[in-house]
Amino acid sequence: MSTRSPSPRRAHSRSQSARALRERAQWALRAHNPPTTPIGIGSWANELGERQARAVIDLSLRVGEAMLSTGASAADVVATVLRLMSAYDVHSAHVDITYTSITVSMHRGVDDDPLSVMRIVRTRAADYTRLQRLQELVRAVVEENLGADEARAQLDGILRSPHPYNRGIVAWAFALMAGGITGLLGGGIVMIVISTLTTALIDRVQRWLAERGLAAFFSQAVGGAIPTSVAVGLYAAQSAGVEVVGGISPSLVVATGIIVLLTGLSVVGSAQDALDGYYVTAGARILEVLMMTLGVVAGVLGVLALAAQLGVPMSISTAVGLNPGLFVTVGATLFTAFMFCISTYTGFRATIVGMLTAGLGWVVYYSGSELGFGRPTASAVAALVIGAVAQLVGHRLRVPSLVVTTAGIIPLLPGTPVYRGLFEMLQGGGTGVNATEGLPGLVEAGAVGLALAGGVSLGTFLGRPARTALDRSMRRALRRSRSHARQ
Repeated sequence: MSTRSPSPRRAHSRSQSARALRERAQWALRAHNPPTTPIGIGSWANELGERQARAVIDLSLRVGEAMLSTGASAADVVATVLRLMSAYDVHSAHVDITYTSITVSMHRGVDDDPLSVMRIVRTRAADYTRLQRLQELVRAVVEENLGADEARAQLDGILRSPHPYNRGIVAWAFALMAGGITGLLGGGIVMIVISTLTTALIDRVQRWLAERGLAAFFSQAVGGAIPTSVAVGLYAAQSAGVEVVGGISPSLVVATGIIVLLTGLSVVGSAQDALDGYYVTAGARILEVLMMTLGVVAGVLGVLALAAQLGVPMSISTAVGLNPGLFVTVGATLFTAFMFCISTYTGFRATIVGMLTAGLGWVVYYSGSELGFGRPTASAVAALVIGAVAQLVGHRLRVPSLVVTTAGIIPLLPGTPVYRGLFEMLQGGGTGVNATEGLPGLVEAGAVGLALAGGVSLGTFLGRPARTALDRSMRRALRRSRSHARQ
């Protein structure tokens, strides 16, 4: 019995039906939109002449370098450089930042060679007046169509302009900031004067060491040793029966000195870079903060160990804590923030904003403490408010949000837990170093530091959408910090 093969027409019909079913299945399964997360940037060419392209990339790179040198975060620098280049119709640009360098690369199409330039960031010092003027320059370029040559001339003027305050005023502001911190911690007039003079000595000695090229770690160790030595001398005076009107609290000198030495570290900046996705820069900043803090710890521990060997009777002062009065602490907070702003060359408008934000943050912290929150929790809530307000008010009043957040968290820095932990580590058990005795204090200090950094970062995230819609440059700068959603 023979089997008859299907006709060519019927076979063709079946093939068409199978193809149609495959196409429908593929259409149902296949996505029809491009990836929600763009991969790379557009490859369009920039219609710029050779000289104009070099002028734009040089201007953008120098602005970015200056912002990094004055303390700006990596995300803000990237967004500012991209915003500046977009103002000159350069959209196919890449910006890469590490802790010590910034690189800008411009794609100019298939017919012209790309331009890539790198600059090394040699110094980092808080200079918020210069940072504010840099931001104003970029705003003028974007809003007023300022030419590249004119913008470069203004940039040269900004970089060469003298500080708003002379070195003597800044040094005394730094010292008086310590006096405000001592008042915040419950110290009287005598202790405020002692802390102020001790901090002035720290500033002079560290400046002298810096001029001679000593590594920053050892400079911090010397800085931590100075207030601890003063405290040991006060303890010895007390044991000898010396009485001072108003009382002496040697522990306040050390706690204040630790807080003052921590204010110069980019604790908030390092956490912000990490949360923004700039992990290389954040890692370098975190390592720097860790090394500088260890320098302070080494200086304090060295003097405490020497005092124990000499038999100086020492104890943790019960006066080391918060001043019980809300109005007194708010006044001390405002004074401390004001002196910090002066010591970092901050302009008048930014100084006022920083003071008021610091006062608000302290009221939030004080209220949280009164409600029974632990110190890390109350610090986190206060830092969140400070970060959000700094973004909103800083944008409206056109002042750097960095100075507002930094001034706001200074009164919340964990100087007292650090000193208590170090002291108990050496004194606990009576002989040698007992790490378990001082561990709770050091853990509390670490928890407060993380709470401050996390609170400011979350507040910054919440404050950015509230102030205005993010522009394209800021969205590109923050793209790497988003959660890893599927494309």
